[in-house]
Amino acid sequence: MPKTATSRYDVAEHLQTPDEMAAYLEACLEESNGDAAFIAKALGDIARAKGMSQVARDAGLSRESLYKALSGERIPGFDTILKIVAALGLKLHAEAAR
Repeated sequence: MPKTATSRYDVAEHLQTPDEMAAYLEACLEESNGDAAFIAKALGDIARAKGMSQVARDAGLSRESLYKALSGERIPGFDTILKIVAALGLKLHAEAAR
């Protein structure tokens, strides 16, 4: 049986428009089950799609700090999350739970 060549899937390669990025974040928020590190990782995926250097500049963070905050291994502060969301050109909103 011949071996099948595979490559690692990177969601950041498929997040090309602001609408796709917003839809991805919305889906991750729904699926996170309260896991803040999961949301941080999702924001990291979006930041990689936009370009980490630019997002770091726009958020007023060093590139290293941005990578650490969005690694999924830490839970960044809410102020950091708000800066990153704004730098990504996204908005958070709330709606009544049903």
